[in-house]
Amino acid sequence: MSTQTFATDHTPVESLGQPYAYPPKREFYEPDWTRIHGWKNVTREEWEDAMWQRKNTVKSLKELKELLGDKLPDSLAESLQKDIETRATMSMLVPPQMINTMNIDDLWNDPVRHYMLPAFADRRTDFPNHPKASRDSLHEADMWVVEGLTHRYPTKVLAELLSTCPQYCGHCTRMDLVGNSTPTVQKVRFNIKQPERHRMILQYLKEHNAIRDVVVSGGDIANLPPQQLEDFVSELIEIPHIRDIRLASKGLMAIPQHFLQGTVLRSMERLAKKARKHDVDLALHTHVNHAQQVTPLVAEAAQMLLDFGFRDVRNQGVLLRGVNTTSEALLDLCFTLLDRAHIMPYYFYMCDMIPNSEHWRIAVHEAQALQHDIMGYMPGYATPRLLCDVPFVGKRWVHQVAEYDRDRGVSYWTKNYRTTIEAEDGGALNKRYEYYDPIYTLPTIGQEWWRENAEKEAVTAH
Repeated sequence: MSTQTFATDHTPVESLGQPYAYPPKREFYEPDWTRIHGWKNVTREEWEDAMWQRKNTVKSLKELKELLGDKLPDSLAESLQKDIETRATMSMLVPPQMINTMNIDDLWNDPVRHYMLPAFADRRTDFPNHPKASRDSLHEADMWVVEGLTHRYPTKVLAELLSTCPQYCGHCTRMDLVGNSTPTVQKVRFNIKQPERHRMILQYLKEHNAIRDVVVSGGDIANLPPQQLEDFVSELIEIPHIRDIRLASKGLMAIPQHFLQGTVLRSMERLAKKARKHDVDLALHTHVNHAQQVTPLVAEAAQMLLDFGFRDVRNQGVLLRGVNTTSEALLDLCFTLLDRAHIMPYYFYMCDMIPNSEHWRIAVHEAQALQHDIMGYMPGYATPRLLCDVPFVGKRWVHQVAEYDRDRGVSYWTKNYRTTIEAEDGGALNKRYEYYDPIYTLPTIGQEWWRENAEKEAVTAH
């Protein structure tokens, strides 16, 4: 009988010079808000109060200057002002919790500032817009079966209960609807009053038993009064064919104090118990784009939901150049979410083709390389999928591209279902649908082609 032996002098794997070194080097802590000029006298009790957070949310450049004092460079303030006047698709609205995660000693280069407080100097000046960019780039409103209810997938729907958030992100895919109008974007508005819209949404869901999965979103559910949200979700749970309910809230990260209020906690606990009773999976999806934003308060809020019996707390981030599009930044974020807050890394979407977003967007081949580079470090179940949300198609893993013209940056995608606007389109499943890389990522030949044809190819924003 032979005896198999194994060498015992292997080099420890952590000493092999891996491309990524675990664990993340950044400490896990709640930054000291009193280091910020305007909050030097704010108590912990005030900081952890949701009403204080909302009352002190920064809504204008004037408020930002008063808050940060000399930590806001004049050059950045001027660039922010120019952006507000000429480029911004979202108005300024940044909660204290989120500002506190910024590096106020280097705001120009801070990744959170980069997407929450866009500066004109951040943007592309050659192609600030892709000619194919549009305000509702995913055509969600085209697929409304009831105002605010998008039925794009066969078994899944998106219910937009409101059009406001506790924070406004520069890259918001729903910039056409969400938030206040800006100098460059006049927002559309819901026409039907909220109670009636909610009733109509529920009625549609009751009448269509092929729907099993509902994303309850907005805007952000953190801006809906807790009792209104509970009433809607409670009725949703009672619909026999609904099996999955996902509450969508960036607010879990941006204002975790909201989710730690007694009224909200009791409401979430009641919903979790009712969901278990009806054999419905209830989860919350949040939106974190950088490891700096995961703090002990965020972890505490997520853990409360898990303790109540939520199936999961998951993260759906967006790939944003200058924020998280290196393997190190993305893995740091994923490990911090998973290890520190028990939030499951789930999806990272490529930034959608909305106006003035070119400086954030990355090319499909860059996303494919990033997916490659993060594989093998995290457990399989916790390794996020990187997705392209293709207009008229939906979520596609970045390697599912059917054809790819790298010169002009045009990728072609297929799908295996019809949306609600294609009921009469017999060829919908045989078409190829287009997505476009940022022009500055293209080779010279491609950039020259777009310069010559941009006006002809441009989409008229609706």
